[in-house]
Amino acid sequence: VVERQLALDVPQIVVEDSRVALAFAAAAFHAEPSRAVDVVAITGTNGKTTTTYLVDSILRAAGRTTGIIGTVETRVAGERRNASRTTPESADLHSLLAEMRDADVTAVAMEVSSHAIDLHRVDAVRFSVAAFTNLTQDHLDFHHTIEEYASVKKRLFTDFEVGRSVINIDDPFGVGIAAELPGAITVGRSRDAQVRAEDERLSAAGAIFTLVTPAGAALVNLPLAGAYNVSNALVAAGCALALEVDLATVVAGLEAAPQVPGRLERVDCGQDFSVVVDYAHTPDSLEKAIAAVKDVTEGRVICVFGCGGDRDPDKRPVMGRAAGSAADYTIVTSDNPRSEDPVGIILQVEDGVRATGGAYETEPDRRLAIERAIAMASAGDAVLIAGKGHEDYQIFSDRTVHFDDREVAREVLGGC
Repeated sequence: VVERQLALDVPQIVVEDSRVALAFAAAAFHAEPSRAVDVVAITGTNGKTTTTYLVDSILRAAGRTTGIIGTVETRVAGERRNASRTTPESADLHSLLAEMRDADVTAVAMEVSSHAIDLHRVDAVRFSVAAFTNLTQDHLDFHHTIEEYASVKKRLFTDFEVGRSVINIDDPFGVGIAAELPGAITVGRSRDAQVRAEDERLSAAGAIFTLVTPAGAALVNLPLAGAYNVSNALVAAGCALALEVDLATVVAGLEAAPQVPGRLERVDCGQDFSVVVDYAHTPDSLEKAIAAVKDVTEGRVICVFGCGGDRDPDKRPVMGRAAGSAADYTIVTSDNPRSEDPVGIILQVEDGVRATGGAYETEPDRRLAIERAIAMASAGDAVLIAGKGHEDYQIFSDRTVHFDDREVAREVLGGC
């Protein structure tokens, strides 16, 4: 299969786009596996991973045999595998869906990135449900403008075979999508949302809220902290209701939700201050992670973070402003510098922090930055280590090394 005739003495099929052809060929080869399972697609800048875990928890509570495809892991009927990217290439994806089908999986919760949509990785997949979490600045190194980024996200709902759509209308872009999808299930805190949260109470242990749906209302004790996790829970509830899961089971699944690796994950070695690791790597997610920690912290919030190399450079000062404005003290360090100079990245982030007038310092060595933050913390304070979350590696120009923020924090705290 080629996009132009090659000087080779072999049969050739010329197509307009070989990526599209690959996806449809893979689907046909594996006998259309997405039609044999309920595929629930979650897209959006932030919240995809947590929402897939919440959907999975609800569907397991409903007695379904489930699969997960996403940033942290691939899981086939309980068997866990490491994930190489958020959404696999089309040939791998259809093969994986076929494997799930053959393992008697009946429902799959999967993250769908904007790259996956634009690069045709999810072409020829039939989605029982497609859901939208939110849209904020990210991946502009690939999409160039926020308008192009938004347009790609929207295609999941307009250009694919989708049974039901679930849209978060607390997000302005979500309002626009929902207006074009008359049958969409809308979720959010807005009174206009069909599935919404009322009477929220947040704590370090999670959130208690009333889940209001067309099927009735129920109290939910969500074991995940942060107001944004209530938003994720609403999207997950909408997906489950779209699959005709009853309200009591939705509540049971939300209340049984596991700790999502690297998402507001607490490191507790008996210290008298909090240490939290989070994947926040966009301006919006960093601001919300700091706010979530601050909501349940009596003392200072000390934030350690950096920005990845070879990725959207425009968001670096914006993230610096987010941290400088929201945290009590910021330590700017390295993330995954990749081919770039770590100090150069830090200087760009520092421009944003400095503009806020917030207290900060820089430390290119991520381990030393974590050590410094923990050494600074007093009783009642919180240390937020942001940017890498579940990742257990750090990528430099000439090597990739083992590095896990959670492991480092435990070591610095004396082991636990």
